[in-house]
Amino acid sequence: MENSCGAGAPGAASTPGLRQQLSDPNEALVIAVTTRAIFNLEEEHQLFLTKGKEEYVKYQQVNEDKPLEQGTAFAFIQAVQFVNEKLLERNPEEKGLFDVIILSNNSPESGMRIVKSAKHHGLEISRFCFVSDEDSTQYLKSHNVKLFLSADRTDVCNALQRGVSAALIFQQEVQTPSTQLRVVFDGDAVLFSDETDRVFREKGLSGALEYERAMEAVPMGEGPLKAFAMHLGKMRKKFSQENSPIRTYLLTARSGRNMGIRALKTLREWGLAIDEAFFMDGAPKGPLLSQIQPHIFFDDGLHNIQGAQDIGIPSALVPYAQRLPRFECQEPGALSSHRF
Repeated sequence: MENSCGAGAPGAASTPGLRQQLSDPNEALVIAVTTRAIFNLEEEHQLFLTKGKEEYVKYQQVNEDKPLEQGTAFAFIQAVQFVNEKLLERNPEEKGLFDVIILSNNSPESGMRIVKSAKHHGLEISRFCFVSDEDSTQYLKSHNVKLFLSADRTDVCNALQRGVSAALIFQQEVQTPSTQLRVVFDGDAVLFSDETDRVFREKGLSGALEYERAMEAVPMGEGPLKAFAMHLGKMRKKFSQENSPIRTYLLTARSGRNMGIRALKTLREWGLAIDEAFFMDGAPKGPLLSQIQPHIFFDDGLHNIQGAQDIGIPSALVPYAQRLPRFECQEPGALSSHRF
């Protein structure tokens, strides 16, 4: 096995003092992204699938001085970096920063282009982990990762099975959002557990409404992204609402009248402050997403993800861990284990 996991790129552009601050993963909010999530590597991926690893490596080496174009998660990572700058302006000794890792199934010999591309774009990447022909998600917990973003279904399934919050990124054209980090969470099966969804599938809408009325005083269970949202909320509390570089949203298909109370009580019980909450009662989410312009939208429904993609909103599918057998971990026709 070829394995390389190094600290930031030598000579990479960095904010003074930021690199040292980001070196303590125990206090940071660690995000791991794959190279296909943060850069557009679709052409290179097809080359690997059609011509094999040797040709892929050769291509990456020949083009290592040609920066990769931005991928779907790029703006999200840029906004994360903006939050770090604001946190350090507020307190130069701040330890509770975002810490970004690139975790890749590239081999070290083909990874130089990734490092140089991050440097070219001015990204503050603390660690690069190149793991050739291995399941790279085995290293997530050792790096204390709180959120993992990948463009590969198998990666996401493996991460969730290891107990790490993860979401599937789809390569798409995205609009350029504001510098303020804006994150939109769906409710059930994302922030919250899928308990009410399961009742709905078994007993229909009337059964789900009856269940919610009976359980109104009982907080909902934790969803796959609850831990990440809590860490984000902890950061958010360090700023006033008027000057915060972070803004969070709940955008749920729940009805506000019949199912909103329990959701709001759950957030209060958790101590999780959300800046804006929308209870859509099944209405399309696209118009609000277009207005919010988030850096990332997390949802467990593929139809909602596709609707967001249609209007240029960076989106990530969250397959609920308890429903993994229903989630297709291997893309149709993609038999290769090579994941970037």
